[in-house]
Amino acid sequence: MADEVASRLEQQISLGTYKPNEKLPVEPELMKMFGVGRSTIREAVKNLTNSGLLRVQQGVGTFVEQATGNREPLGQRFKRASFEDLDEVRQLLEMKIAEKAALNRSEKDIDTIQHYLSIRKTAAKEGLVEECIETDIQFHVAIAEASKNPILADIYKSTAVHLKKGFLQLYKDTQAFTQTQRLHEQLFESIVAGDAKKAWHYAARITGHIL
Repeated sequence: MADEVASRLEQQISLGTYKPNEKLPVEPELMKMFGVGRSTIREAVKNLTNSGLLRVQQGVGTFVEQATGNREPLGQRFKRASFEDLDEVRQLLEMKIAEKAALNRSEKDIDTIQHYLSIRKTAAKEGLVEECIETDIQFHVAIAEASKNPILADIYKSTAVHLKKGFLQLYKDTQAFTQTQRLHEQLFESIVAGDAKKAWHYAARITGHIL
């Protein structure tokens, strides 16, 4: 729904309904206009802000940016990207978020990462492919959150969401998850230890970029 609202807003802007530097209607008006809830409007605005089409001024409102460059919403761009291109972005991101997580993680972050690591291990042993994929994604999302870089985290989450379908087609059993469980545990241990170099190294090995 958020992607649909973002697309419709982008169309209105391209047609001149809302012009550069013009303020968008407030949230309640947008909710009524599109027939959706507040969270959907906020997600749509966030997507368009990330793509550079809108800017949010705290306490003032949301404004249309001057038209420059590619204005396709990030979510829409990811939708039409190939699995291979998205996976390459994911691999590169995983090394950086691992490094940053080792430096910036909190105790709560550690608990969350460990939680998904444990579920991943159990799902792999029990041969639950879809659960393995979901918990593996959530494990790395938790690391992205622990990096404390919201842009990195948002890009990683958007990438991972669009990759899930491809992973379901790629993995027919949990063998790969069992084989890489120890590497994931070593990645976790390096983040707990605050060792950014080792975190980068293990993330690189997980993604296939063996250093």
